[in-house]
Amino acid sequence: MNRRSLGGLRVVLALGAAIVTGCASPPAHFYTLSSTAAVDHAEPATFAVAVDGVSIPAAVDRPQFVIRRTANEVSIDEFNRWAAPLGPAIARVVAANLGALLGTPRVVSGPLAAGFDPAYRIGIDVQRFDSLAGEGVAIDAVWVVRKAAGQVVASGRSSLGEPAHGDGCAALAAAHSRAIARLSEQLAAALRGAAGR
Repeated sequence: MNRRSLGGLRVVLALGAAIVTGCASPPAHFYTLSSTAAVDHAEPATFAVAVDGVSIPAAVDRPQFVIRRTANEVSIDEFNRWAAPLGPAIARVVAANLGALLGTPRVVSGPLAAGFDPAYRIGIDVQRFDSLAGEGVAIDAVWVVRKAAGQVVASGRSSLGEPAHGDGCAALAAAHSRAIARLSEQLAAALRGAAGR
């Protein structure tokens, strides 16, 4: 191979490497919700609780973060994702928060809830799960507490907002966790009220 051909080959290889490097996607980042409720120092609950399925709006029922831009516009962030489906993740975090708030390990969610024999079951319909970049989050949820036999003993609607302490999706995930902790506090109060009847 002559010197001119070798030089041309180097140019082609350099261009190919530049194209491949330019087309490489940034790495995806994954986030989880966490239990942040403080331990309640009230007398521990003597009853068991199951957090049944949590429904969430179809618009946010996806792995990617959905960022609200305006009242009618959202963007889907392909590179910032939830590590687990939101419905089961919210149920798991509510159960963990309730365990801390009620002072009992007898709070479950997910598949275990089906075979569990609780005194109370909680259903949650999340109607709004907004993430606003650089601002915070907003959650609206309708919930119901039933006795094991199906009798409704408490219900309510919670509208919760939390500021994001920082930019980016990590701050939004933390704000959602704090909002879910506040929802859990309302549920714990409803459960204690129902048990006191």
